[in-house]
Amino acid sequence: MRLDKFICKSTELTRTEAKKVLKSGEVRVNGDVAKNAAMQVHENNTVTIDGQQLTARGSRYYILHKVVDSICSNVDEGYPSVLNFIEVDKAFDLHIAGRLDADTTGLVLLTDDGRWSHNVISPKKQCQKTYRVWLRNAIDDDKLAVLVTKFAQGLQLQGEDSLTRPAILTRVAEEDLLDEQCYKSEVLLTITEGKYHQVKRMFAAVGNRVVGLHREQIGAIVLGDLAPGEWRALSPDEIALFS
Repeated sequence: MRLDKFICKSTELTRTEAKKVLKSGEVRVNGDVAKNAAMQVHENNTVTIDGQQLTARGSRYYILHKVVDSICSNVDEGYPSVLNFIEVDKAFDLHIAGRLDADTTGLVLLTDDGRWSHNVISPKKQCQKTYRVWLRNAIDDDKLAVLVTKFAQGLQLQGEDSLTRPAILTRVAEEDLLDEQCYKSEVLLTITEGKYHQVKRMFAAVGNRVVGLHREQIGAIVLGDLAPGEWRALSPDEIALFS
């Protein structure tokens, strides 16, 4: 962990304040003065400020139901950051493990544990993400069967050198529809990578257009009945899924 981040997790200092303390020479790591904010420290290091030993707080893990017109960023840029919805101390020290576009709703994971979030988003981990997709053009059963095969084989997206990884496309069962009028145009898509605007580009590649997008699941973590804008801490079992 970066030294400035360790200080923030051990005190009430902001990242800016931590860097000022470092410059002052008050911080020591294993007895030696440390001024480099990017210095990596570990559990077995002794970090002190003015002789007081620091102990980092435990990492935090949350799930949020992202609403439309909010952004997965640590700053407000046109739209409010999703971090505004997390009512915890130092919410803006968290980061998003798997971003969503401003117009996309659904499951967002937030943490201050970099290793944990890496296990969520790293392409090597091939973590499944499931999206509910509303399409401009309805898909009949014959067309769906063709698309299921195409998505499973991989699609060539504009500007990409390689095909997308195999994806799972299914129709939403009638009893599970969020919009009863959308039986032929409401589908579920499960992917294991996160290219730029990937879901929208995949359907564009087969001549359709996404008009609504909602993430329901990451790995075995399910959004469930969490209402739009609501959040909760992940359970120990959920945290362990990516530890």
